Amino acid sequence: MRSAPNLVLTPHLGASTAEAQESVGIEIAQSIRAALLEGTIRNAVNMPNLDAKTLAIIGPHLRFGEKLGRFLSQIAPRRADSLNINYSGKVNEADTTAITRAALKGFLQLAGGSEVNEVNAPAFAETLGLKVSESRLSAPGDYTDMLELSAIGEGKTVSVGGAFFGATPRIVSINSRPVEARPHGVVLVLENTDRPGMVGRIGTLIGDHGVNIATMSLSRNQAGGTALTVLNLDTAPSEALLTKIRASEDIHSAQVIQL
Repeated sequence: MRSAPNLVLTPHLGASTAEAQESVGIEIAQSIRAALLEGTIRNAVNMPNLDAKTLAIIGPHLRFGEKLGRFLSQIAPRRADSLNINYSGKVNEADTTAITRAALKGFLQLAGGSEVNEVNAPAFAETLGLKVSESRLSAPGDYTDMLELSAIGEGKTVSVGGAFFGATPRIVSINSRPVEARPHGVVLVLENTDRPGMVGRIGTLIGDHGVNIATMSLSRNQAGGTALTVLNLDTAPSEALLTKIRASEDIHSAQVIQL
């Protein structure tokens, strides 16, 4: 064919004309504008595409998923082998890849710092040997939408679940215990013996050190068993306060979560 006298072959030059270059420039500008002003992501090579309809469904879950990931990283074993994000409710109707990336970003920032983002989080997880998976629960549950993150490592499983009360996000479970806490600021998580006077003792001890309790949530496995106390604090407790809390024979563990 190349030797045919009436045939001329040329390289593909369609995108090299002045008109094509102008059209490409306009399309790039429109894509950047949409991402910055509307949050819509189109034609990205390293991020899932997000149109306006999908963003309307999953938008509130992006920041919330990141915070749940950050919360989980602070109660998880130092060496986690796997991370699972379980979705239930209406959020199942959309592509949840972007939410998973946001949750993974939050989970990995404790190890990788501010350099971890939604783009490089999957690759960073792979270098750490962290297996990331998604699961879905189609059956209706207690909440219209719920995200539950769980991590396994060092023979231990930890989890945190979140849901929306209207438009307000709330942490609704920690290690499968029902709670209600705000997902921001300083959160103090205590595991203690379920016995009379514990709430007063904890409140007095914290108050004596000048720390104000914004909200408190209590959960127990059984009467007289082990209770979970979750407190939103206005300021972070000092090491001296934490030492006193942990010194109590009725308090088995005390963890400060920074969100």
